Amino acid sequence: MECTVSWTGALATRSGMGFVAETGSGHTIVMDGAPDPVKPENGGQNLAPRPMETVLAGTGGCTAYDVVLILKRGRHNVQGCSVKLTSERAEVDPKVFTKIHMHFTVSGKGLPAAAVERAIAMSHEKYCSASIMLAKTAAITTSFELVEV
Repeated sequence: MECTVSWTGALATRSGMGFVAETGSGHTIVMDGAPDPVKPENGGQNLAPRPMETVLAGTGGCTAYDVVLILKRGRHNVQGCSVKLTSERAEVDPKVFTKIHMHFTVSGKGLPAAAVERAIAMSHEKYCSASIMLAKTAAITTSFELVEV
């Protein structure tokens, strides 16, 4: 896996702290810094997600992917899955994640709560590289709700 991240600030773009990531699979992700009212030249323009927001989003995508795949492999009728991630970060640099809560909303027909609970646990204990990596600095908790469709 590879990725190239390039600063766009030197290109006279709207944001002095914008970045574009080009992934090895041929996709791009735009990122920007938060505005800095004290030193505007050191801040972004809020034109795109922050880099740490993309880390959190990627972790959500990783675990949701696992949960859906595990349920489908278990021949469960899963029809929807979303995960809302809330986090806290350290006060001082490096401002790593210290707490992350993931709330899953899983919809389907006749989904057993135990199967959803097991899929979430398997993702966090075995399959989701992102959440397992972040668990080195953050306490990760989960919850879920089932929606019958």
